[in-house]
Amino acid sequence: MLTSPEPKGLVPFTAESLELIENHVAKKCNEEHEEEDLKPSPYLEAGKQLPFTYGTLPQGMVSEPLEDMDPYYYVKRNTFMVLNRNRVIFRFNAVSIFCTLSPFSSLRRVAIKILVNPLFRLLILISVLTDSFFMSMSNPPQWTITVQNTFLGIYTFEIIVKVIARGVWAGSFSFLGDLWNWLDFSVTLFELITRFSPLNFLLLLKTIRTLRILKLIPLIQGLLSIVATLTQCFKKLFGAIVLTLFFLTVFSLLGMGLFMGNLKHKCLRWPQENETETVHNRTGSQYYTTERANFYYLEGERDALLCGNRTDAGQCPEGYVCVKEGTNPDNGFTSFDNFGWAFFALFRLMTQDYPELLYHQILYASGKVYMIFFVVISFWFAFYMASLFLGILAMTYEKEKQRVSQKPRDVELKLQQTMKENEEGNEATKMKTTEIEMKKRSPTSANTTLDILEETTLRQEEESETSRKKCPLYWLKFAKTCFIWDCSPCWIKLSDFADRIITHPFADLFLVICIILNICFLAIEHFPMSEEIMSLLSIGNLVFIGIYTIEMILKIIALHPYGYFQVTWNIFDSIIVCFGLTETFLAGIEEIAVFILFPLIFIKLGKYGPPFENLVRILGNTLMALKDLVLLLFLFVYFSAVFGMTLFGRSYKECVCRIDEDCLLPRWHMTDFFHAYMIVFRILCGEWIETLWDCMMVASQSWCVPFYMMVILIGNFLILYLFVALVCSVSSYDATTREVNKEAKNFQLAMARIKKGINCVLLKILCTKRTVPTEAKDQICDTSVKDNISGHTLSELSGTQTFLRYKEKSSGTEKTPVTESESQSLIASPSASETVPIASGESDIENLDNKDTRSKSGNGDSKEKVKQSSSSECSTVDIAISEEEEMVYEHEKPKLHKNGYERKSSPAQVSRESRNGNIWKNMRKTCCKIVENSWFKCFIGIVTLLSTGTLALEDIYIDQRKTIKILLEYADMIFAYIFILEMLLKWVAYGFKAYFSNGWYKLDFMVIIVFCLSLIGKTREDLNPLTSIKFLRALRVLSQFERMKVVLIALMETTLPALSVFLVCLMTWLLFSIMGVHLFAGKFYQCIDPTSGERFPEFEVMNKSQCENLIFNESMPWENTKLNFDNVGNGFLSLFQVATFNGWLSIMISAVDSVGVNMQPKYEHNLHMYIYFIIFVIFGLFLPLSVLIGVIVSNFNNQKIKQGGSNIFITVKQKKQYRALKKLLYEDSQRPLPHPKNKFQGFTFDLVTHRVFNIIIIVLICFQATTIMIRNDEQSPQMETALYWMDSLFVTLYTLECILKLTAFHCHYFTSVWNVHDFMVVIFSITGLLLPMTIGQYFVPTSLVQLILLSRVIHILRPGKGPKVFHDLMLPLMLSLPALLNIGLLIFLVMFIYAIFGMYNFAYVKKEAGINDVSNFETFGSSMLCLFQVTIFSGWDGMLNAIFISQWSDCDPDKINPGTQVRGDCGSPSVGIFYFVSYILITWLIIVNMYIVLITEFLSIPFKKKNRSLSEDDFKKFFQVWNRFDPDRTQYIDSSKLSDFAAALDPPLFMAKPNKGQLVAMDLPMAAGDRIHCLDILLAFTKRVMGKDERVEKILSEIESGFILANPFKITYEPITTTLKRKQEAVSATIIQRAYKSYRLRQSDKNTSDIPIIDDDRDDPTLSSLTK
Repeated sequence: MLTSPEPKGLVPFTAESLELIENHVAKKCNEEHEEEDLKPSPYLEAGKQLPFTYGTLPQGMVSEPLEDMDPYYYVKRNTFMVLNRNRVIFRFNAVSIFCTLSPFSSLRRVAIKILVNPLFRLLILISVLTDSFFMSMSNPPQWTITVQNTFLGIYTFEIIVKVIARGVWAGSFSFLGDLWNWLDFSVTLFELITRFSPLNFLLLLKTIRTLRILKLIPLIQGLLSIVATLTQCFKKLFGAIVLTLFFLTVFSLLGMGLFMGNLKHKCLRWPQENETETVHNRTGSQYYTTERANFYYLEGERDALLCGNRTDAGQCPEGYVCVKEGTNPDNGFTSFDNFGWAFFALFRLMTQDYPELLYHQILYASGKVYMIFFVVISFWFAFYMASLFLGILAMTYEKEKQRVSQKPRDVELKLQQTMKENEEGNEATKMKTTEIEMKKRSPTSANTTLDILEETTLRQEEESETSRKKCPLYWLKFAKTCFIWDCSPCWIKLSDFADRIITHPFADLFLVICIILNICFLAIEHFPMSEEIMSLLSIGNLVFIGIYTIEMILKIIALHPYGYFQVTWNIFDSIIVCFGLTETFLAGIEEIAVFILFPLIFIKLGKYGPPFENLVRILGNTLMALKDLVLLLFLFVYFSAVFGMTLFGRSYKECVCRIDEDCLLPRWHMTDFFHAYMIVFRILCGEWIETLWDCMMVASQSWCVPFYMMVILIGNFLILYLFVALVCSVSSYDATTREVNKEAKNFQLAMARIKKGINCVLLKILCTKRTVPTEAKDQICDTSVKDNISGHTLSELSGTQTFLRYKEKSSGTEKTPVTESESQSLIASPSASETVPIASGESDIENLDNKDTRSKSGNGDSKEKVKQSSSSECSTVDIAISEEEEMVYEHEKPKLHKNGYERKSSPAQVSRESRNGNIWKNMRKTCCKIVENSWFKCFIGIVTLLSTGTLALEDIYIDQRKTIKILLEYADMIFAYIFILEMLLKWVAYGFKAYFSNGWYKLDFMVIIVFCLSLIGKTREDLNPLTSIKFLRALRVLSQFERMKVVLIALMETTLPALSVFLVCLMTWLLFSIMGVHLFAGKFYQCIDPTSGERFPEFEVMNKSQCENLIFNESMPWENTKLNFDNVGNGFLSLFQVATFNGWLSIMISAVDSVGVNMQPKYEHNLHMYIYFIIFVIFGLFLPLSVLIGVIVSNFNNQKIKQGGSNIFITVKQKKQYRALKKLLYEDSQRPLPHPKNKFQGFTFDLVTHRVFNIIIIVLICFQATTIMIRNDEQSPQMETALYWMDSLFVTLYTLECILKLTAFHCHYFTSVWNVHDFMVVIFSITGLLLPMTIGQYFVPTSLVQLILLSRVIHILRPGKGPKVFHDLMLPLMLSLPALLNIGLLIFLVMFIYAIFGMYNFAYVKKEAGINDVSNFETFGSSMLCLFQVTIFSGWDGMLNAIFISQWSDCDPDKINPGTQVRGDCGSPSVGIFYFVSYILITWLIIVNMYIVLITEFLSIPFKKKNRSLSEDDFKKFFQVWNRFDPDRTQYIDSSKLSDFAAALDPPLFMAKPNKGQLVAMDLPMAAGDRIHCLDILLAFTKRVMGKDERVEKILSEIESGFILANPFKITYEPITTTLKRKQEAVSATIIQRAYKSYRLRQSDKNTSDIPIIDDDRDDPTLSSLTK
């Protein structure tokens, strides 16, 4: 019974069962090998419900010990199981090990019954929830102590019950076998000790008690399952985490070497010669520091101005000098002075939290050139790590999804069988009941019998419907009786009339128009509004509510109440009407309209849009499937908030004076639950560094840093997993299988009818203008077309659009040619060149007579002949027929319309036109050859780059550089002339029609117009604004480089199909914007003190009138914030900043402080308004973003499938390079270096190639990195000396390694890039050690040698040398490099264009907020720095605030800017909004596709590793090696050469020696003379590399068929054996020889006197024959 692998039924656990288990334990060692194949059933896990396939649960077996039905646990774990009344499985250990009672002990049985009882579990759950609620109270009432003691008693009782029921330690199902019990026991024990201890452990007690919240996880089975899944996922992330720590360490060490001590450089006041007293800084003091009197501070800054000694670093103002003095910025928490703070700064950069501040600090202190360091960190490192984590999470989610979806067939079949049996039993019972009723009624006629049958059938339908809806039968009958109104005939007629109204398509169209108008009315509301507009809006809202009410009434009349409320959308409509009427009668309750009515109106509009309904369905299904993950996320946020409040709440109250001189709590603190919750929410949104600084000021760093790291890492892990799950669900959803609802169909039908009606009206209008009857016109058209084909075949002309149009009119069809979309597409195919055929008027087709045309018209390939004669001779690509035929008719069109299509040309005219046509044709051929020439294209490309690059020189200093300015003016004219000449050549070569049918040529034409307009703008001052459009010249780069074309086309293919989702997201934002307008319009105004720039306290100024009459009738500025919700447009911009988490804190602060219209804001007066922004981040940002990215991923996969699975962001040439790179990276075996013949060199070779030597070098590199870690800014001279000698030791060891490898490898040493790198490191290290002795210590940085040696750390990433997991994780990045470089080029072009645009529009903006000496638009480099910040969504809100300065009070429009004629320093808000919003959206789309490329490459790695492929180059190399072994081209080699041949091949076909065993196992066919054919070897080697599947077999058959066709004489040589048979023959012969020899020896011992001894088997002729 114990070894039975089949699941058993429900069997009571008896003494015999226990005896069998004990006997099994005694024999476990002997039977262990028999039980290894058993696996636990996923359907019989503890905590899950028993499947119904095992039958019903008898009442006597509830809460009683049963034999375990899972053989795995019953056999290997020695357990028994218990089922409660809900069929939930509980497992217990049966064998006593330590402090475990017998399963038959009455005490244990009672404890088990208590433990498995659902009410006991519910009691514990309610206790934990209630206790968690009390924990969130910062000042709980006194009576809560009694409640807490009660809960403590419940927890103690639970632990006692668990210990008795499960035992202390009795296996995996004992009390201590569960880690959650460890946590529960520890918390309870600590709470008991501290509560009854005389010592005061109150704070520690509260902190430990918060862990009780986590007890909810084991109490809820779904949470427990998702935690187990996430734990497995975390294990898979281990390699990525280690790699992240490795890169963080390397970049931290690099940052230490570059920036150590630089952030202490400040501008110190230097006293003048005649100065006798200290002059303090004008900006005044904000904090109690002694340094502010001596250092220079910018206005409003809390840290001193940083400076540097480089020319591109920050400079001090006059009277100040740059010295290294004082502390580091941000209270000393931002620095690179030691490894810990450097690692902390790099982690901050990786998470992209407030990075712009760190950029500015480093650039001020070190120089702008170090921006490269931050570009690498933010663009490469952060991007790659995020992609890596997302890829692993996506792979884990897909595997988990497949695991959950897979069900064993036997369980499914058993379930189906059980259900079938139950249904058959129910049907038999029902039929028996029916027969009894029929007998009781004693029917007298057939009608009575039919009535009874109908009643029975109706009752069965009702019962099935009742069971489906889980509604009692009497309620269903009551509902149908009361809510189906079909009694009165008049009412039925009225119902039919209402039904005809509401089901009419134009009724739904009318409702859609009403909903749109209603939304427009809601969006019109703004501040301030006139009385007329307010009354109009109120009346409109009443009208719309009335329309919705009438709609509901009509539907109720038509469908009856019972049918009306069966439809979900009707329930929504009724809710809208109810709340609308409630809001109308209770006008004071504004929250009803904002939070309930407005969303329902938008949802009502979504009913008529299938995309919205599909998205809602996807989100609903996905979130329901992920409900446990969502619950776990909210539980973690709740726990973090309570834990933070308990841990740091008192510290904020007691030590608040450390962070505020007035000892007032900051806005972001943890003294109560709500503020702690908001801090956790802010951390999860990516902003944590500023609150961490405050926490470290008021509390210990040892507590703050672990808490914040816990929230950041675990919280983001949960959010990323949820995000990946949503994206994967959306991308795999098939919306085509869903049906459109009735309302949406009616709306589409109404729109189709309107469109059809408009077309009919237009057609009638056009028909009335005709002077020729339609039939005659059609005949004329047909005749004229036939007469004008002259030299053209009918098959040729039938492809043109115009000819088809005439034919369609005559036949009455509406056929559209397939090539129409291709000829009119804006973007050409990336796989073809832009070759355009010559226009038909000058083609050779005109020289053909009608006879030749008629003779060719019947030929099948006439179209190809015409095509070849009419296309350009210099074209490199075949021309599409449709495009050429369109131009044929374009030339003939004037003739067709002349004189009613009846005139024909005379022979003389044809001859003259033919001569002119030949001249024109030759001219066009010459032009075509010029424009198609590769040198000409290269020249145009260089000119395009030069014309684009010259734009970067036109900065604010261009007027001071007269020579450069003149040269640029002449260069612009030259570039314009060159591009115009190119355009003319293409016009002549291709014709106007073909030129303007190509999207890229249209782009070139637009750029030429830009050139001309900019040149015109320079001639007159009033046209000078035309010069500002010069930045569009850079767009020409797109048409000149194939890589950018491919990327742009791919972006459009992945983005344009998602426009409907974009629209849904836009409508969601419109909803939140309207809600914001109704909540905050006019409430962000405040009274500002002009002297300090701060807001007046609310007790001094309460409203606008008091502000205007504050000081002797002198009005104070009643100002509005720059970002507000006064109208929908401003609301959109504010929400956009919230979505990018830039400037969102100031918006939330304004909302929280808002009081009312024209009321002075009050500190946290409206605290619950944080909820609005939390809801927006979740439902307006996170969910729509997940859906949108999921749709883009789906489009990307579809396009990838269309292109055969290749990357859509690389060119055809790059695809070949990609395959070669993939083969190189995936190849496991490398060709070994030749072993030296010299003994000393051989010994050295064996030494340096040994694995132990490589490990020693890796350890040495790690030790050298450790020496850099121990450095700090203020280390002693003794430490400096010790580090110097340690660096010298490392240089010596690396030099010795280099010498040993040079001795072992000789010239082969430099064939490896890694060896070349090591050699360069040794040379530069020695130079770095000797250089200070020659030129001095001051000119050489002390960290130079250490940074050079640090570069050796990349050996850890070397394939085959470092950890394999690092190589696997770096593979997707290496394989994605071609696509990423292409996308990076497009990003750079976008940044370049926007940088030039910013220089033209914002170069002279006043330096405030985010625009300063480092980030500005004065020069091209500074503009690129600004756009780099915007690209990573950091700091753009400050730049926009500076551009918002456009009022006279804040800027001077007449300010004289030195060195230029431009006046003023004001910004343009509208241009700034368009500039930043458009740039962020464009770069976001591009970056999203970068993530998709890398993640999909990561997901495809396991498949590519499993399915290795061979390229054409591999086969070429195979035959090259074959020619060396088969110089006579016999296609055969001797079997003795096969081993050398296999070793001479290149990877992946390469087989290193010894390889004879592998070759024999291939079972290769052998011909006479022990020869093996080339094809047999190739097929066997190919199968060894690619594996065995259907795809490989197909490839092998193709290779074989192609080879046989090329070499047919192979069939003359038939194989007679194989390598495996020959080896078997040799082995058999050896065995026979030995046996025969042994036999002869035994015979010789018996007959020593008669038979001579055979001492040599070579004398035996039999043995000789056997060996042959």
